[in-house]
Amino acid sequence: MKLGFILSEMWAGIRSNLSMIISIILVSFVSLTFLAVTLLLQLQITQMKTYWYDRAQVAVYLCSDFSPEEACPAGGVTETQKIAIKQQLQSDVLSPYIEEFYFESKDDAYTKFIEQFADSQAAQYITAEQLNEAYWVNLKDPTQSELIVESFSGLDGVEEIKDQRSYLDEIFSFLNAGSLLAGGVAAVMLLSATLLIATTIRLSAHSRRREISIMRLVGASKFSIQLPFVLEGLLAAVMGGALASAVTVAITHYFVTGFLAQQLAFTSFFTVADALMITPYLIGVGSALAILSSALSIHRYLRT
Repeated sequence: MKLGFILSEMWAGIRSNLSMIISIILVSFVSLTFLAVTLLLQLQITQMKTYWYDRAQVAVYLCSDFSPEEACPAGGVTETQKIAIKQQLQSDVLSPYIEEFYFESKDDAYTKFIEQFADSQAAQYITAEQLNEAYWVNLKDPTQSELIVESFSGLDGVEEIKDQRSYLDEIFSFLNAGSLLAGGVAAVMLLSATLLIATTIRLSAHSRRREISIMRLVGASKFSIQLPFVLEGLLAAVMGGALASAVTVAITHYFVTGFLAQQLAFTSFFTVADALMITPYLIGVGSALAILSSALSIHRYLRT
């Protein structure tokens, strides 16, 4: 059967079901956009974990005169205790796991606090004496922070051991929840798009049942009869995927790269190149669902 005839049949089907075709395009567009958000959020989480986990430190906070009694019953840390803590960090047991460590005095902690919270009202009431001295530890493998926690927990002169990764885990949990939510919405919308395509193709076939009967009488193969209907669904899904790809790239360019990356310069974000990388997957997923649902729908209709 000639290609021109198949394309003319496809066009006839699109014209007779134009509103349904537009609906398929819009539903595909929304569902694939949510899918893009899910993929890019997962990419962002992976990038942030790689960047920040490698820089996360473990802080061994020393007792001060203001420490709670249950953590520091003997009061502030003594010079002897500070030397013992330093010697433990330099011991043969821990040193193979430590890249570097340094001591932060009360004055150093106060200077850092003022730099970070200069605009806060709390900065007016905090003094250097109220802050803790600390040893800051960089590990060769940040995932082994539990080793430092276990080594210094309950040691005389130590108030608290804090792994900075615990702060990051809260942020990543929030991002993961957003990613799962977007993925759930994308799954529901993709299911809706699949059902809508199947219904549209079935209605299109029913409205052209006379043409289908003639094609059967002249000996047209099932593949030739089914192909225009499959192409209808495929074309609509590809247009929805193309729209989703264009919107994803535009949002990445104007909002993520052009705004967020400027406002939050201390972290890295996914780029336009990353957004472009996922566009074939968006169009591919939309096309695969359209072909599957269209072929199944027209196959079942022709059997009846």
